[in-house]
Amino acid sequence: MHIQVVLFDGFDPLDVIAPYEVLYAGGSASDGAVSVELVSAEGPREVTSGTGGLTLRATGALDLRRADMLLVPGASGRVGEPGEVPDEEVGAGERRQDEFVPVLLGRTLTTELPALLKQAMDDPDITVATVCGGSLVLAMAGLLEGRHATTHHLGLDLLDATGAHAVRARVVDDGDLITGAGVTSGLDLALYLLEREVGPRVAHAVEELFAHERRGTVWRAQGPTPTPL
Repeated sequence: MHIQVVLFDGFDPLDVIAPYEVLYAGGSASDGAVSVELVSAEGPREVTSGTGGLTLRATGALDLRRADMLLVPGASGRVGEPGEVPDEEVGAGERRQDEFVPVLLGRTLTTELPALLKQAMDDPDITVATVCGGSLVLAMAGLLEGRHATTHHLGLDLLDATGAHAVRARVVDDGDLITGAGVTSGLDLALYLLEREVGPRVAHAVEELFAHERRGTVWRAQGPTPTPL
């Protein structure tokens, strides 16, 4: 399984690094059954995060002919006070320091990324995974209507408003769409991906290596509907 982690301007570094390192370790623990690389819609380039100008290099282009899975991070920026609105329209203007997260996420809609993500979502052979606000990138592009997904708890209402079924869970498995909640859920998401795609023994070995015990139940639309507690 080859996984491409998608970088875009303003991305959250932990959304990228945590799953990247877990998945890379999973590849080592499985004799290469998993491979992972950093990519961008524009091809190889230096991509600046939303955290203090930290930059990572996309070593390749997002390529649906090579990818079995895409992993989309969220953005890092200002959350703002309740009711505070961005100084500019979502997705508009040039980049600057300390921008609002919705502005950074919205700006991805002006790139080639949404079209590539739509192709991936339409391809039954490709799984799309997200961490934190990565699911909002898909939702804002109109790609999650009717799908079960999660995101950072501050974005659940926005996710629901796009027509997705927002689930307040650490990780949500909706078949070929797997989403993680807040920033550190990237660890849990990546470990679950290893368990699902390679097996629990490899996932457990990596979990022990990183001294991290996964949190929460992976939510799926299976089993009886619970009665109110």
